[in-house]
Amino acid sequence: MEDLNSVNKRAHKITLLNRRTCNLTGVNDVLSFDVNEIILETDQGMLMIKGSELHVNRLTLDKGEVDVEGKIDSFTYSEQAGSVAKGESLLSRLFK
Repeated sequence: MEDLNSVNKRAHKITLLNRRTCNLTGVNDVLSFDVNEIILETDQGMLMIKGSELHVNRLTLDKGEVDVEGKIDSFTYSEQAGSVAKGESLLSRLFK
């Protein structure tokens, strides 16, 4: 069986506790954030977190870790991050 890290750069994992605290791994970049929405680039594609009173508490991009607090309502993935290599802009990737 192949090692997970040989398939992806890092393991992508979401740990959600009581819809208030979220720990994520496998994050490449934080593209935007405000109190209602956070957009992350992960090894598994773009991830949009929606909710209210959202805060990025810890951001360690060299380890690919992000901690988010607030009322989390949804997680939505879009296309694989591989579209970055095709030269598409951020807006075109988000609004497909």
